[in-house]
Amino acid sequence: MTKPVVAIVGRPNVGKSTIFNRIVGERVSIVEDIPGVTRDRIYSSAEWLTHEFNIIDTGGIDIGDEPFLEQIRQQAEIAIDEADVIIFIVSGREGVTSADEMVAKILYKSKKPVVLAVNKIDNPEMRDQIYDFYALGFGEPFPISGAHGIGLGDLLDEVAKHFPNKDDEEYDDDVIKFCFIGRPNVGKSSLFNAILGEDRVIVSDVEGTTRDAIDTIYTYDGQTYVMIDTAGMRKKGKVYESTEKYSVLRALRAIERSDVVCVVLNGEEGIREQDKRIAGYAHEAGRAVIIVVNKWDAVEKNEKTMKEFTEKIRDHFQFLSYAPIIFVSAKTKKRLSNLFPLIQTVSESHAMRVQSSILNEVVTDAVAMNPTPTDKGRRLKIYYTTQVAVKPPTFVIFVNDPELLHFSYERFLENRIRDAFEFTGTPIRIIARARK
Repeated sequence: MTKPVVAIVGRPNVGKSTIFNRIVGERVSIVEDIPGVTRDRIYSSAEWLTHEFNIIDTGGIDIGDEPFLEQIRQQAEIAIDEADVIIFIVSGREGVTSADEMVAKILYKSKKPVVLAVNKIDNPEMRDQIYDFYALGFGEPFPISGAHGIGLGDLLDEVAKHFPNKDDEEYDDDVIKFCFIGRPNVGKSSLFNAILGEDRVIVSDVEGTTRDAIDTIYTYDGQTYVMIDTAGMRKKGKVYESTEKYSVLRALRAIERSDVVCVVLNGEEGIREQDKRIAGYAHEAGRAVIIVVNKWDAVEKNEKTMKEFTEKIRDHFQFLSYAPIIFVSAKTKKRLSNLFPLIQTVSESHAMRVQSSILNEVVTDAVAMNPTPTDKGRRLKIYYTTQVAVKPPTFVIFVNDPELLHFSYERFLENRIRDAFEFTGTPIRIIARARK
């Protein structure tokens, strides 16, 4: 099931980011203890009761040197493109402004569900101030206080009523879904088109459930794939191609629906900070990852060039140490034929299950090689290990005290598991639980 997307829209200084942080909770402030993962507060996951959803803070979208009202308009349009439901934030202290009216007109034309929230209603005596906002045309305004967390429950109840019923599992389990993600102009569309230009059997083109995306069903050597394409499918424009953070928004939908994510780098330009940000989302989503260096035909090379570029990737993308790297050219189609076998390999790793008996032998041998750590005289004891999920492979380790499983020892165990079972291209999750 694809998570619904909620966008927070409104003019500046109405408290959008405060409400975003309230809804997201601690997730946004978690610091990933993995070198190289950069974080962006514009987009995060959230939960309300039984609902999981993604949420966008449009206030974090930097439009550049556009005039004030034009920035607001463009941010609202980006939210409209991405969101299933829109939370329109206004300020109860200032009443209805011309900027509020401008945003309202844009949202009204969008035909998207809009929930109106009047922020900065910090005490019950201020509730009379919400009635002017009925004039914006979005029904009952919800009084809230982002600063104090008041009224957010009622607001989210209303938002959840508008979540679409989407089920993306329209494909059989043996179909491999993959996508290309990356910054603008790294060659995602060119790779897509180069693959379709190959002399292979294309079963059909079907509209994807993700807005403005096309799912292309493709067969290679008897294996059926679904290519999820978003690059180039949305409307062009200065905002979309020049706003770095927008490329993250565009990538996230594709990541969520894929089994395998191909992170595309531009071999001519080298590695940029935005490459790491986008790749970090694929890692955090638990997807299998392949790093695809495109435009390799345009790079001046000697016998060391590929090795040196690989070392740079490993240095910058330490959190993707498990991801294989392939150098290709969409223009000349060089090495493209190697991509599908690699996608199949990492997909199989992503869905691999390991027998508990063999797994426990590996962990026991690992502990014998490197004894468990101690803290204040207490030693970590590992009783039993079992795999509880796939996509990504997830392991539960039953111990005497989860606090004693230090990050460095967890990484050691992960490496031993990888050595034993060749989990190529997939992240591994390890969860420590106290034995009851």
